[in-house]
Amino acid sequence: QVQLVESGGGLVQAGGSLRLSCVVTGRTFSTYPMGWFRQAPGKDHEFVATISWNGDMTNYADSVKGRFTISRDDAESTVYLQMNSLKPEDTAVYTCAVRRVPWGGVSASYAEYAYWGQGTQVTVSS
Repeated sequence: QVQLVESGGGLVQAGGSLRLSCVVTGRTFSTYPMGWFRQAPGKDHEFVATISWNGDMTNYADSVKGRFTISRDDAESTVYLQMNSLKPEDTAVYTCAVRRVPWGGVSASYAEYAYWGQGTQVTVSS
């Protein structure tokens, strides 16, 4: 049973920073690409960032490039999302996800991810 648990969300002012964490159990973490998505009120899931199985490739949504950084620590079975220079439009529930197949790259497609966490709330005030 694959489980993903996010943490690190909270309330920050515009320009501030947060680091989200996602711990994965029930799967050999080191062989699977990971991704972060977000969902704002009234909107569908939006791709944020992804990292390949071995961490040598990353991909970001245009809206977060230069501000967010995705990374992984296989020893801790954890993927991180460092968020800097936060904007009010970044407010959303952030969810981590694991790809359905191992040894993969950096797909931004929602359909390529098989397992999802419950999400952590990020709120950025003006």
